[in-house]
Amino acid sequence: MSKRLTCDVVVVGAGMVGAACALYTARAGLDVAVVDRGPVAGGTTGAGEGNLLVSDKPPGPELDLALLSARLWAGLGEELGGAVEYEPKGGVVVAATPEGLTALEEFAAGQRSAGVSAVPVPADRLRDLEPCLAPGLAGAVHYPQDTQVMPALAAAHLLRASGARLLTGRTVTEVLRGTGGSVRGVRTDRGDLHAPVVVNAAGTWGAEVAALAGVRLPVLPRRGFVLVTEPLPPRVRHKVYAADYVADVASDSAALQTSPVVEGTAAGPVLIGASRERVGFDRSFSLPAVRALAAGAIGLFPFLAEVRALRTYLGFRPYLPDHLPAIGPDPRVPGLLHACGHEGAGIGLAAGTGHLIAQVLTGGPTDLDLTPFGPDRFAQEAV
Repeated sequence: MSKRLTCDVVVVGAGMVGAACALYTARAGLDVAVVDRGPVAGGTTGAGEGNLLVSDKPPGPELDLALLSARLWAGLGEELGGAVEYEPKGGVVVAATPEGLTALEEFAAGQRSAGVSAVPVPADRLRDLEPCLAPGLAGAVHYPQDTQVMPALAAAHLLRASGARLLTGRTVTEVLRGTGGSVRGVRTDRGDLHAPVVVNAAGTWGAEVAALAGVRLPVLPRRGFVLVTEPLPPRVRHKVYAADYVADVASDSAALQTSPVVEGTAAGPVLIGASRERVGFDRSFSLPAVRALAAGAIGLFPFLAEVRALRTYLGFRPYLPDHLPAIGPDPRVPGLLHACGHEGAGIGLAAGTGHLIAQVLTGGPTDLDLTPFGPDRFAQEAV
């Protein structure tokens, strides 16, 4: 058994959110250890596309968090730059019909009132932004604040920049609690880590970590596939997706939903999403999902019909029933904080989440009201 470790904060989870919690907490002067049963970015982060989006969020707490995160990511982009493939490419949300365009423009007007840059694009100017788009689209909205990183690289570099002690390959089996129920660290299959604070940044497994502390947090997995093409010369300039993607993100349905999302990468391959379905942790390949992704992408960019798909991969988004993450202290267990349940937005929301967790731990005011993200908001619901 390894030697006991004493620190100020144990972060459970070495994905993007855990890495951001470690970075900002360490920079606030606290001694941090990060523990994960797998490798860095071995869960949802490693299966993500790296999107840092404001375009898909209506006015409200999540958009406020996204805007805070976007500002913080811009600073991290300057600091880490090419190492994490930070690319302020912008997003383009397209509508196929006049009715769809009207709804999209109304949605964008609400976002603008909340501080989002959302620029209407008429049909005859679409090719100025994306020369390869399909003809006949009704119009779009351009979101210059949307950006992208390579998620696994970004998580690794944030952890490195934090200076936190990284303990991978260790499964947390218990949240240790002292007299009065306060957190005293975690027990792993390779020894105990003693600390007065534990941050649950376990992503899709956030419910399991919460249960180890004796509390309920109803995080569920929502499966999604990504289709990866052969490397190409740059032909997709922005993150481009259909307007119905926003409705899919907000849906409570467990059934398969797909809406076309297409973006290039610095390395050349084009990434194609997005699908959503609640099937537990079933890792089976879904031909209907992948076929729908391919058809939707070709509908936006017809040239993709002649491009080879090299592979697909899947991941599980950590879904909470009200589509808001759990961020902040859990009043049921002193010393336990949560930073999970971000669904498909965890890469983009990570910086703001880590920053807010650090503010809580240092006792200062938080940049956002954490009430909507309260981890105990589901406590009275039936199991």
